Amino acid sequence: MNSRTLHTTGKVIMRGSDPLNLDASGEWAGLWWLPEDPGHQVPGVLRYEPERGLILSLIGAFEDRVTTTPAPGVLMVHEGRRTWGVIHGAADQREISLFGCFPDGGQRTFGARVKTPDKQTVVATTALIGAHVGGEDEAAFSTTEVSVEDLGHWAASSVLEGFLGAPGGRPDGSGTISVKPVEVQSVEVDGTEFVLAHRHTLPFFDQRRGGTVGRMSDTAYKQITRREASSLSDAIGYARLIQDLIALATHRAAGMIWVRLKLAPDDAVSECGGPRLERNVDVLYSPFVVGKHDAKAAAHHRVFFTCEALPFEEIIPRWCDVHERLQSATNMVLGLRYAPARYVENNLLTAVGAAEVLHRGFDIDEPPIPSEDFKPMREAMLAQVPEEHRKRIRGSLRNDPTLRDRLYALAARPDQEALSTLVPDVDRWARRTTRARNDLAHEGRTPNHELEELIAIVDVTTAVVILNLLNELGLPAGRQREIVRDHPQLRATARSARDWLSTSEADS
Repeated sequence: MNSRTLHTTGKVIMRGSDPLNLDASGEWAGLWWLPEDPGHQVPGVLRYEPERGLILSLIGAFEDRVTTTPAPGVLMVHEGRRTWGVIHGAADQREISLFGCFPDGGQRTFGARVKTPDKQTVVATTALIGAHVGGEDEAAFSTTEVSVEDLGHWAASSVLEGFLGAPGGRPDGSGTISVKPVEVQSVEVDGTEFVLAHRHTLPFFDQRRGGTVGRMSDTAYKQITRREASSLSDAIGYARLIQDLIALATHRAAGMIWVRLKLAPDDAVSECGGPRLERNVDVLYSPFVVGKHDAKAAAHHRVFFTCEALPFEEIIPRWCDVHERLQSATNMVLGLRYAPARYVENNLLTAVGAAEVLHRGFDIDEPPIPSEDFKPMREAMLAQVPEEHRKRIRGSLRNDPTLRDRLYALAARPDQEALSTLVPDVDRWARRTTRARNDLAHEGRTPNHELEELIAIVDVTTAVVILNLLNELGLPAGRQREIVRDHPQLRATARSARDWLSTSEADS
């Protein structure tokens, strides 16, 4: 992804109808039907809970039995239950689309003495509040808007400004909080425009019995617009792209706060002759982590980088490239932030696996033996092997770098002053990490390592992978050194490396 343009505008996005936060409950009562049978509408209530997800409670039911009619008047009921890709609804004056739906209990009556309505409970994986769409891959939207935890901190910009009166250097009790719109930053990457925008309120005074509270709020969010219409699946992918960026930058799991789509209009002009307004469509689903919009932001000294260190117009194209090219390694190392395993063995395999995958993703493999020398050597060795074993032995004779080679190569890529602070003894770290992984993979245990050393190996290897990703994003060498020196977790990792992964005098 190489093409990019940058422009800024003075556009200010004011708060209208707020997006639906994923950490807030919601309820919609209305009518529900299957798209292929719109005449059969069933009343019910859709409820969303952050912990439970989306549950539709129907007074009535959709047919969930798997049946066939082998002959006229004959109905055969088979094992299993039906699922529904899409359910449409109309509730609280809004269109609703539910995706990934399956029945989860209910009450059906057949031949009862008193006929009463059936009841059915349906679980959905995703809901669109504000539009009827035929599927998750239907290109129906013009824009995706995303809010992630700590996005405002990472953006390093705000429409709010504060001033404290201090004549002569002594505070006098006066001060102001004001709103000053900031320029909207925008960069285009391969036909997709990424915008860093702000949504804010005007000053509001809340009169209470015991006093008066003045309020203003500012929300930074990302707006992504493609040249062609996008689908719900595309939107979730963009949300994940931004979520992973903030998780890497803040070195902690970044929860998704809200996702909102703009419905692409059928035409650009409304019936009255004016421009047709885009319709907001809110997305409810279960991301890896649900963001808490009122929780405290990450402390400044725990953040790896913000847009002050890597400007928005530079980091977005680089991150799009890195995320696509090194996605497997990124997923593995961020997985240790989102869902760390309870056992060190799982984390060991994940951290070392991320290092191997990252090295492969860099495409810097060099065969230990020149190819022109290795091939005749391999054929000479295979000539000594009985024919029935030759195929098996051929598969094990590979001219690839070893794990230790890959660890050495990764250690050589970031700023060397930062790396040496983090890993004082690269040779011992590479040897002990390789031994631990091989013992666990081939013997099922690590008898040559104490628990504290395994923990140090996991932390150091994870930090080396992260430092490589930051280096690949273009984080300046000076900032890499500051992170290793000042970040509390990396300082602790460096101490563990010195205690457990440095050659002692007894080893010399």
